[in-house]
Amino acid sequence: MSLASLADYRTPRPWLILVAFIIVVVGVGGVIGTQSLPGTWYEGLNKPPFNPPNWVFGPAWFTLYVLIAIAGWRIFMIDARSTAMKLWYAQMVLNFAWSPVWFTAHQIWPAYALIMAIWLLIIAFMLTAPRLDKPAAWLFAPYLLWVTFASMLNLSIGLLN
Repeated sequence: MSLASLADYRTPRPWLILVAFIIVVVGVGGVIGTQSLPGTWYEGLNKPPFNPPNWVFGPAWFTLYVLIAIAGWRIFMIDARSTAMKLWYAQMVLNFAWSPVWFTAHQIWPAYALIMAIWLLIIAFMLTAPRLDKPAAWLFAPYLLWVTFASMLNLSIGLLN
């Protein structure tokens, strides 16, 4: 299946819902990101050689949040009560929780457990979403790659500290 019929997209409503998805996901992510900055605690941690510079994270997350929002919107427009949509909401809640747990609470191992749960929810979404909309599942592929990398980074920092 794909998005609802093209006739449904000739009105402003679906496009306003897309804009709302993007504003909420990018906006909440941005607020959380600005309120839980790396700071001196993070700077003082031992990091693996593959740790990217801090400036990489903002553009990466902005791009990922736009893709995540579009994927959620696509599923929402087809079936807002679907399992895929519930998985989307669940991973979003955990995603938004990770930065405060890591950067504000300085809880490396709980943050690692959280990111692994996010990783599993991303996989579950990608396995469930194609029944409704294959592009929505594929929009999560860069997110899966990034969270896989971030999980390795989180684990490495935990082991080094």
